[in-house]
Amino acid sequence: MPASKVTKLTLNTGAEIPALGFGTWKSEPGAVELAVEHALKNGYTHVDTAAAYGNEAEVGQGIKASGVPRPSIFLTTKLNNNDHKRVADALESSLQKLGTDYLDLWLMHWPAPMTQDLRGADKSVNWIDTWKEMERLYKAHPEKLRAIGVSNVSVKFLDALLKEATVIPAVNQIERHPSCWQDDILEACAAKGIVVTAYSPLGSNDSPLLTNKIVLGIAEKHGVSPANVLVSLQANTPNVVVLAKSVKPERIVANKTIIDLTDDEIKELREIDKSHHFRVCSPDWAGWGNLGFPDCN
Repeated sequence: MPASKVTKLTLNTGAEIPALGFGTWKSEPGAVELAVEHALKNGYTHVDTAAAYGNEAEVGQGIKASGVPRPSIFLTTKLNNNDHKRVADALESSLQKLGTDYLDLWLMHWPAPMTQDLRGADKSVNWIDTWKEMERLYKAHPEKLRAIGVSNVSVKFLDALLKEATVIPAVNQIERHPSCWQDDILEACAAKGIVVTAYSPLGSNDSPLLTNKIVLGIAEKHGVSPANVLVSLQANTPNVVVLAKSVKPERIVANKTIIDLTDDEIKELREIDKSHHFRVCSPDWAGWGNLGFPDCN
């Protein structure tokens, strides 16, 4: 895929989602606005944030400062874990902070309702009921919600959801990189027409993947950075959208460079997980225990 052309995937709603998105998780306060502005001015058309990141207002300011028309931007945010009892209010809060009339995609951040102070599980709430409320809002307010989906949902939890859902999630956003493949989720989502968004494709900040010998070797061969290899790995995977994140202007632009990896190179990258498996985000939420991920049993 040429660096100058970002391809798109089609959601089960019929809408298109850019295959390369600009992520804002762990971006430093005060830097997010400029980063989003720079990303949009330099060709990104998909921005991903979340209420839990605490930067929706900055993201909205960055969108406005970019001068890029809102209809040209695919905007995603997420329902916070302590908002499962106030879904409608949470939607309005996100819209207000982002300074937009609608969301292209709204995700349930985790299938794990938490107390208001986020210190423990709120077991008075069934996360599937939360999804049903998101469905209600989606059907009642198409002018505000173009699509709804989930995040961090294992195959076990996805199966449980689909038994009761009247709206199939458009997206399941999951952690995915060479030390956390989660192919079982990818296959299950593809079978149901659900697009997967890969977050933390680099393995997050100061990731050992950036100095891994296999990644470094492939990067040198192609004349790109290790980050380009890791982002490209997801971009080379069918049915996957990938989020690239940085607040440094030069890295924001550089991360758009997508290379074509050979089957042998992908096979090499798959070997990494056998000796060094890790997750950036542990699904073992306080009080909830395992959320159905096989590697967390």
